[in-house]
Amino acid sequence: MRVTEIRGHHVGFVPAPAIGNARTMIRRRDFLLLEVVTDTGKSGWGEVFSSPDAAAALIRSRYAQVVIGEAPARYCALWENMVANLGYDRRGPAMMAISALDMALCDLAAQERGVSVAALLGGGLRSEVFAYGSGPFITEGNDPYGHYAEAVERALKEGYRALKPRAGVSPRADGAMLAQMRKLVGPEIGLMVDINQAYTARAAIASARQMEASDLLWIEEPVGPEDIAGYAEVAKAVSTAVAGGEALASAGAFRDVLVAGSMSILQPDLTVCGGYTGFLRIAALAAAFDLPIMPHVFGTIVNHQAALQVSSLLPARRGGGPAPYPYVEVDISDNPLLSLQGAVRPTATGTLEIPDLPGTGLDLDASRLEPWRSETWICR
Repeated sequence: MRVTEIRGHHVGFVPAPAIGNARTMIRRRDFLLLEVVTDTGKSGWGEVFSSPDAAAALIRSRYAQVVIGEAPARYCALWENMVANLGYDRRGPAMMAISALDMALCDLAAQERGVSVAALLGGGLRSEVFAYGSGPFITEGNDPYGHYAEAVERALKEGYRALKPRAGVSPRADGAMLAQMRKLVGPEIGLMVDINQAYTARAAIASARQMEASDLLWIEEPVGPEDIAGYAEVAKAVSTAVAGGEALASAGAFRDVLVAGSMSILQPDLTVCGGYTGFLRIAALAAAFDLPIMPHVFGTIVNHQAALQVSSLLPARRGGGPAPYPYVEVDISDNPLLSLQGAVRPTATGTLEIPDLPGTGLDLDASRLEPWRSETWICR
């Protein structure tokens, strides 16, 4: 099996209404879905959810020539060859481009052997993984949390036993929102919050203290991703676990975080940190520090399927919630690119089945992207 061409599909949609976090309102969601095609007719898929246009340009100008003509089974060597050409862009679109290519190459290497990606990478530890609903989201207006009760009730009916609302409006508002949510869901449902980098360390500590009585599993991205000192300050001041890492793109970045003792839960994103190959290097660091790690995922069905596969490989860690870690994040907003294979819904026990099928278990034909596609390009 050899790579013959790379196809980039630019897709996106307009959320209605716009969904938001404490830092921004998301009025359009754009992605690059990368299809790596082989001489056998098989396709492997990767995704870029941040900086899709910049990553596409780098793939077309720099990385396609590294991959085309090569065997996907050489994914580790190809990853090293691509990383060798990063230059100064070690945590930005270049690594996102490499991430998408690595995801697709591992998908193809597993398909060639007739096994799942988890089996290709050493064998899974579980056949299902606990899922948490990512949402509800902040809306515009005078009452940004006002719709949360309705959204939470809907998520509970869909089977979620853990939820991660967006927070960060103000410490007092955060505390009131979480108190109401805990009262609504009861003591057995896992709750965590995502502040999306919006606070200073001092404000994050004030918010955490307001929310402490609501028994949170973690507080995610309380400050900016490179504010290691701020993360450490928050981690030392509050009893709730501090999580983050979706915006970090290298093992070196996570090393610095771990040495500073600034996170209790690591959340690298496969589309940012170097695909499967980069994620597993970060997972080795997590193991060295005996900390839980789980994939951040907030995009299309491509990264969702990849996150299921990598979740199969991670050792269990008890974090005090309704199930041992790892958990898998599921976007509970109206996301048509997540439901390309049907609605993603947890089982009665709050879990998702991890596909034991060739590759990631993704059955995707590019023609199904047409309603959301703005451009397609091909490298040969």
